[in-house]
Amino acid sequence: MMKAEPLYKQIQEKIKSKIQSGELRPGDRVPSEKELAQQYHVSQITSKNALIGLADEGIVERIKGKGTFIKKNNKYSAAAPLAELSYKGIIGLIIPTMKTQVDQQLLNYIEKYVRANGYELIIRITRESQIEETNAVNMFRQLNVKGLIIFPTEKATYNEAILKLTLDQFPLVLIDRYLENINTYSVSSENLNGTYQAISYLLDNGHESIGLISRPNTNTATNERISGFEKAFLSKDLNINKNLWCLLDFDIVSKQAIETIGSFIKDRPDVTAVFSMNAELAKYTYTAVREIGKQVPQDIEIVSFDPTRNNAISYIQQNVKEISKTAVRLLVKQLNDEYEPERLFIPVEFVKA
Repeated sequence: MMKAEPLYKQIQEKIKSKIQSGELRPGDRVPSEKELAQQYHVSQITSKNALIGLADEGIVERIKGKGTFIKKNNKYSAAAPLAELSYKGIIGLIIPTMKTQVDQQLLNYIEKYVRANGYELIIRITRESQIEETNAVNMFRQLNVKGLIIFPTEKATYNEAILKLTLDQFPLVLIDRYLENINTYSVSSENLNGTYQAISYLLDNGHESIGLISRPNTNTATNERISGFEKAFLSKDLNINKNLWCLLDFDIVSKQAIETIGSFIKDRPDVTAVFSMNAELAKYTYTAVREIGKQVPQDIEIVSFDPTRNNAISYIQQNVKEISKTAVRLLVKQLNDEYEPERLFIPVEFVKA
C-alpha cells in the first residue's frame, strides 16, 4: 500500500480490488470494523471511516445488527461488466467425494471463481468410481460444456475418457492428482514437501518408530506423500521400516478400518507417532488409538495430511483457495485459445496441534 494515501483509503482500495477480482461478490459479508482494524493494524475509527466511505459510494450496504455487505450492481463488482458481455457458458466440475472439508472448500472456491469469470458451474460426484467418472465426462461433453475441472479418482489406471480429453486438447484442468507423462494442465499441493516437513517435525521430536496409515499407492498425490515420508528419514540417515506401514483397501468400511488400525498399532508397541495420508484416515487412527487404551498425543502423536478439526492432531494445511483460483485461471486461459500445458504445485503449511 502507498504510504502517501490515508489509511482508510488504503483499506477501501483493498476491498475494491477484492470485489473486482471476484474474491468478494454481491451479498458477501465484509469484515467488521474490529476485524479490519486487526487485519490492517489500524484504529477502529480508521476502519469505520473506510466502511462509511464505501457505503457512501454505493459499494457496500451497512445493516444494523447484521454487518456490512457488498451491494448488488456496484461499479466494482465482477458481475457488472460480465453481465454486459452476456452469459459465457457452463463449466463442469468432476469430484470424487464431498465428505471432507477440503472437498467442500474446493467446490465453494471453484464455483466462486468460475462465476467471477462469467460462467456457471455444474458438479458431478463420482464417489471414487472410474465408471462414474467416465459417465460424467461423456455427459458434460453432450451438454457442450466449455471446459472441465477434474479431481481424478484414486484408481491406479488412467481413465481413457480423461486421456481422450487431453489428446483432443479439450479445455481441462486436473486438480490434486495428475497424469504422469501426460502433457496437460494440473494444479496440486506440494505433497512431497508438506509430508517431509511433518515427518521431519516428528523425527526432530524424538519419534523414530513412525507408523504410516494409507490407502494403496495408486495416484500421484499418495506417491508424492510417500516420497516425502521417505525423504525425511533418508535426510537423517535413518532406516525406513515398512513393517510400520499399514495400507487399507479402498472399500474397507470405517468400523473395520478402525479395528485394523488398532490391531496394527497394538502389535507394534514401539510406535510413538503415526502419519495419516488424509483426514479421514487420521480420524480412524485417533479412534483406534483411544480404543486400545492410549492417549493422543501423550502416548502416540498423530499427524494428518489435511485438518480433522481435532485439536490433538497436527496437520498439513493445503491452500485450497489458491488451488481453486489457479485451476480456474488455467482453464480460462484455454478458453481464450491459449494452450501451453502447465503442472503447478501450491505451497502447504504444517500446523502443530
